Amino acid sequence: MLELLRGRERKPAAGSDEGPGTPRRPLIGLALGGGAARGFAHIGILRTLLKYDIVPDVVVGTSIGAVVGGCYAAGKLDELEAWALALQRRNILGYLDFRLNGAGLIGGEKLAAQLEASLGEFRIEELPLKFASVATEINTGHEIWLTHGRLVEALRASYALPGIFASVRVGDRWLVDGALVNPVPVSVARALGAEIVIAANVSADIGGHGATIAGYGTPPDTSEPLPGPEPGVAPRRGLGRLFSPERAVKREFFGSGGRPGISTVMVDAFNIMQDRITRARLAGDPPDVLVSPRVGGTGWFDFHRAAETIAHGVRATERAIEAIEEAIQIVAPTANEAPGTSQQDTP
Repeated sequence: MLELLRGRERKPAAGSDEGPGTPRRPLIGLALGGGAARGFAHIGILRTLLKYDIVPDVVVGTSIGAVVGGCYAAGKLDELEAWALALQRRNILGYLDFRLNGAGLIGGEKLAAQLEASLGEFRIEELPLKFASVATEINTGHEIWLTHGRLVEALRASYALPGIFASVRVGDRWLVDGALVNPVPVSVARALGAEIVIAANVSADIGGHGATIAGYGTPPDTSEPLPGPEPGVAPRRGLGRLFSPERAVKREFFGSGGRPGISTVMVDAFNIMQDRITRARLAGDPPDVLVSPRVGGTGWFDFHRAAETIAHGVRATERAIEAIEEAIQIVAPTANEAPGTSQQDTP
């Protein structure tokens, strides 16, 4: 079934020996990081790995990485790519079901319906490869690895950005975005048995990286004006204020008049936090190869830029192919080589 889903012939299984000179195929893990719209680069990463017959046996993901990885594991990568490439600005707004109550500004039902239509029948334990989605339990901070149950619920929980999307109940736990605890889940891939871990970090080149600006303060004779209506826009009066709550929420969400909106503040804060956590986690548990597409110029909600984002993933993986193949050779040398030697060392 796995071969049919991926549409290509698999290499020999890990540990197999089909004769002298035949490579033993190691277990390859792929850890896909979070990053909202930047995560479409994961599609290009997967396409390029498969092009070079580097087929992952273990796929784990956080947030958008879980979505792309889950669609790949379910044999739905083509459908996801086609949907992504068809997105336009107006389509994206159509998926944002704003609401004035609940645990998030966006209900998420429209996106959930899209996932349900494609992945509703899949359960993680029935997928043809090992898969895990990473989420965070909101009241304890526990890192939750979703390794069985409905795939759709595991993906929704992993991308539930706090304050933006409502939390998702899985079993008796309320879960939110896994990037709060493990943005690029290398440790999960290793725990599931991967001998080589290829990690994809789509937040590697966001600006700043935490420089310190010392001695900063308010310039003399200036003050920040109090919040008020947009310049040139008369405030709504009477019943008109009651019939445009969604418009008001969208204005506050995206910002106006040079003032950052809720989405900008929350996403930028999340970017800073994710960058710190990612660097700490990767330093403590580095992957064998790190793929870092240059997608820092893509905003979190720039889903309409899927084509260029996917292309960034392709280019970054092309640059990393040689390192990946070297890592495979080190872990699983050809059958007639002793570990630590190479063909060049053989007299």
